[in-house]
Amino acid sequence: MAEVFQKGTLYLCATPIGNLEDITYRVVRCLREADVVAAEDTRHTKQLLAAYDIDTPLTSYHEHNKAEKGPQLIDLLRQGQMVALVSDAGMPAICDPGSDLVRLAIEAGIPIVPLPGANAGLTGLIASGMDTTQFTFIGFLPKTQKHRRPVLERVKHYGGTLIFYEAPHRIQTVLRELLDVLGDRQAVLCRELTKRYEQYMRGPLSQVTQELAEQGARGEFVILVAGAADSEDAPAGDGDYAAQVRELMDQGVDKKEAVRIVAKRCGAPKRSVYQAALTLS
Repeated sequence: MAEVFQKGTLYLCATPIGNLEDITYRVVRCLREADVVAAEDTRHTKQLLAAYDIDTPLTSYHEHNKAEKGPQLIDLLRQGQMVALVSDAGMPAICDPGSDLVRLAIEAGIPIVPLPGANAGLTGLIASGMDTTQFTFIGFLPKTQKHRRPVLERVKHYGGTLIFYEAPHRIQTVLRELLDVLGDRQAVLCRELTKRYEQYMRGPLSQVTQELAEQGARGEFVILVAGAADSEDAPAGDGDYAAQVRELMDQGVDKKEAVRIVAKRCGAPKRSVYQAALTLS
């Protein structure tokens, strides 16, 4: 029996990340039955709706109008309308203002239903050949080097694969900064995922940076980089855990929170870090 979509509900609909067929039957039906589709770029989404013969009204919801449009969409939901939220590609609320609308809906007591589908970061990860048992999604780094550097310094001790998104006009600069801060770790550069010219560049960061420079930067990128546990930056052991916990405590962080931060940073079980820090007062 087909699912009955509910009025007064916010549906989070995953859209294609490249190939137009990267969409589920459930999402197509939801977009057809919704009273309105809230889209990051209505021109882009209009093409998707036309491809599936969907004539649901479109309204824009993006970073520059979310403060005004968010409350308007909440009002529609309160009135009993069914709203389908989409991003330009992939899962809404991941690296886009959809997360703000979700928070507004939660505060208003409005039901939220996610309709899962394609995601660029996970798509690249499963084909990368890198560690999939533990990974950290970083997404887009800040636009300026001044703000990027502290983020990279913070994540350089993380265990597991690091997942970044990057635009073509910044990709070379970001790759050089990754190499500078993280070291020449193993990496995979994914381009044009699920599209006709999908490509994976594998090797040390220095190699993929050079390869991209020779080919030219076109399309959107997912960058996967080995975590500290798989590189020369791996923590030295229990003594290192204790030292890192002590450093955080000296900065005013309480012990429990310091243990959590060090465990995440090093990709270590919290119990291991806790045991190493038992001698600290």
